[in-house]
Amino acid sequence: MKKKTSVTVRQFVSNSIVHVFLSVLGLVWVLPIFFVILTSFRKEGGTYKSYILPRGYTLDNYKNLFSQTNSLTFSRWFTNTLIVAIFTCLLSAFFVLSVSYAMSRLRFKLRKKYMRIAMILGMFPGFMSMIAVYYILKGLGFLEAGPLKLVALVMVYSGGAGLGFYIAKGFFDTIPKTIDEAAFIDGATKWDVFCKITIPLSKPIIAITLLTSFMGPWIDYIFAKVILGQDRKYYTIAIGLWSMLEKEFIEYYYTQFFAGCVLISIPIAIIFLITQRFYVEGVSGAVKG
Repeated sequence: MKKKTSVTVRQFVSNSIVHVFLSVLGLVWVLPIFFVILTSFRKEGGTYKSYILPRGYTLDNYKNLFSQTNSLTFSRWFTNTLIVAIFTCLLSAFFVLSVSYAMSRLRFKLRKKYMRIAMILGMFPGFMSMIAVYYILKGLGFLEAGPLKLVALVMVYSGGAGLGFYIAKGFFDTIPKTIDEAAFIDGATKWDVFCKITIPLSKPIIAITLLTSFMGPWIDYIFAKVILGQDRKYYTIAIGLWSMLEKEFIEYYYTQFFAGCVLISIPIAIIFLITQRFYVEGVSGAVKG
């Protein structure tokens, strides 16, 4: 009896410690989000305040974001980012799914070596090639005009997407090859099998691929800043919001900056909530593969 009691007490203590630790981690994670949301509704202007809870609340910070007529035009930045993100999302998803299908279903010379090379290259951060990419785009004339700079951004974000095929390949490996063989017997080509059989069966991995491909350009700052330079008219959201914190703007745009941060998180949150079920299935399927 005493032994059971000691075990129960030990389990209670260990569980309590774990729950307290997780609660502290959760609080640390939630506090910055809570601060951003509160500051976005803060009525008092200026930057630093000695208090966290605003003395007054207003929606003017959100309204002013879309009523600006100067060089800091949030609505234009939002549109630029949305255009780049959508095109990047579609192109990247096509590249990733195509390469993943080829690596999963086709057997060809140097296949394994290519997979090893792709894994090694994936270990290096993308900004290592930033300067080289900049001069290549400049030599091709993509940095001469604003619209071309946005095209260049789409090329940069989607160009190397095919190297990130491992998760999708793992999912394709879980689809029985006998389905492909039956389709080949009926006269289907590899392209027919890919489009009409594999893709319809791969909604979970398509969802996760679209989500990750959309998030990349939506939150990127480094590549966008290098390519877009000082052309504020064609800024993306990340660069535009950061420019609000420059010395000459921060006093007036500080609270609007936080309002913009809240707004740009909404599309990602909505997309994730819609695709959450597919996201979990895609990851679990890739792990099984």
